[in-house]
Amino acid sequence: MKATYHKYILNFKRPSGTSRGVMNEKETWFIIIENNKKKGIGECGILRGLSIDDRPDYEAKLQWTCANIHLGKDVLWDDLLEFPSIQFGVEMAFQSLASESPFLLFPSQFTAGTKAMEINGLVWMGNEVFMKQQIEEKLAEGFRCIKLKIGAIGFDVELQLLRFIRRHFTAEQVEIRVDANGAFTLDSALDKLIQLSEFELHSIEQPIAKNNTDSMAELCKVSPFPIALDEELIGIFKEEEKEKLLVKIKPIYIILKPSFIGGFKGTQQWISLAEKHKIKWWITSALESNIGLNAISQWTYLQHNLMPQGLGTGGLYTNNFDCPLVVLNGELWYKKEVKWDFDFGSL
Repeated sequence: MKATYHKYILNFKRPSGTSRGVMNEKETWFIIIENNKKKGIGECGILRGLSIDDRPDYEAKLQWTCANIHLGKDVLWDDLLEFPSIQFGVEMAFQSLASESPFLLFPSQFTAGTKAMEINGLVWMGNEVFMKQQIEEKLAEGFRCIKLKIGAIGFDVELQLLRFIRRHFTAEQVEIRVDANGAFTLDSALDKLIQLSEFELHSIEQPIAKNNTDSMAELCKVSPFPIALDEELIGIFKEEEKEKLLVKIKPIYIILKPSFIGGFKGTQQWISLAEKHKIKWWITSALESNIGLNAISQWTYLQHNLMPQGLGTGGLYTNNFDCPLVVLNGELWYKKEVKWDFDFGSL
């Protein structure tokens, strides 16, 4: 058995904005395992500036991982505890290698093409005209759950955009989630949550920056609508620390990005703890290519969570890989007739 790693730069079709800035490209890394003429592929979906494993020794750790691939995924998962995106890439690559096809990792009714998953329609930050255009497109495309990135273009403008949606669609017709990416200050957060509550929002992700656990716990207690933790989960490696965080903050929801929290195994730990403490959850991709999105989507279906998931980002790039994942009427489908456009030799 041998393994190699490969860097790949994904180019956005148009600059994509968050409260942390605008992205034109996104770096990712692939691990390829070869054994008895079979190949498996995994994606290490790092997001510079946000992933906990955005470290100077990242490529050296990939090199070490490939040199020690014979240790197997379980031993490697423990050894890679501080590198959750590489944990995920290794898990995915071993699952891919063991599968009948390198891209059919978790067979189900989803991969058979008979069942779909509802997903949220993501509206990126930009100027008011661009955001309004995206909202109209998502609604016209049949999405029943819209997720808006907020915190970058001015709060009053964002309130106007939410008002625009609610003038045309009730909370029963369209569910609205907002994601502040930690943009609110500690002293303004509650006032902003009160103003946002007018629009009957489903939830808000990470209203304040992570590592303010006392303030976040208080906000969760007094907020007029549910708070979901996202970035707050990043960088917590031990199971007892994960539980301690959930018990302290008591969120209504947590959002799980496998690339950021230790792959399938790390995500399953969070799910088990959330369900133990009556906390709801959903799974979100983190700007992976279609290689990673495919694996996350197949695994997510097996979790039987009926809430809209955050999985529809495969069409953001000019140089992604064609794959069977298709978004239709606000749902993610796996269309077997659509073939993969991927060549192992092209990396």
